[in-house]
Amino acid sequence: MFKLFKRVKTVVGSELNAMLDKAEDPVKMLDQFMRDMENDIREAETAVAKQVANEKMLKRKYDDAQALVEKRQSQAEQAIESGNEDLARRALEDKNNHADQASQLKESYERAEADSQNLRSKLDEMKKEYQEMKLKKDSLKARAESAQTRTKMNRTMSNIGGDESRQGFERMEEKVMQHEAEAETSEDMSQASRSLDDEFEDLDKKSGVDDELSELKKKMGKS
Repeated sequence: MFKLFKRVKTVVGSELNAMLDKAEDPVKMLDQFMRDMENDIREAETAVAKQVANEKMLKRKYDDAQALVEKRQSQAEQAIESGNEDLARRALEDKNNHADQASQLKESYERAEADSQNLRSKLDEMKKEYQEMKLKKDSLKARAESAQTRTKMNRTMSNIGGDESRQGFERMEEKVMQHEAEAETSEDMSQASRSLDDEFEDLDKKSGVDDELSELKKKMGKS
């Protein structure tokens, strides 16, 4: 019977932390521990049920034997009152045989009853430990998941500032600056080209006005 409690003692004992340290996934290991404990409890419940059934069977046999003892005692008294001493003697002999059986059955029944109580007590202890471990498992599971999340986040953050990422960022920054410089150069050239065209256009306009002014002066005799 004590084999049923072996895994429970392992889980609730000092080995738990060591097993968690070695486990690749503490959450899965904790779930497995709980499944093992549930199996232990089911096995213990089956054992207790069998023991209780045995206890009840012995109690029934003891009660039957004791009832027969009382019956033979009553029959012996009845035979004496009837003057049948031989019948009374046989009734007493059978009574004594059943009394011996009843005595043995009583001892067996009392042992079975004590065993049943002991097993019930241990089963209750297992269930209590299971509930305690269930609460502890939920806490450990939350801590393990939190630690895994923090580790993942720290790795991600460390990669953000890595040499490869930083160099790639710097390359992109240089390209943007190069594109900006090309755009500014192109804009300066465009403005320079437009300024030259504007001067020639102004020159053409000025020349036209001068011609028109000469014509007007000639027409008015002012040349």
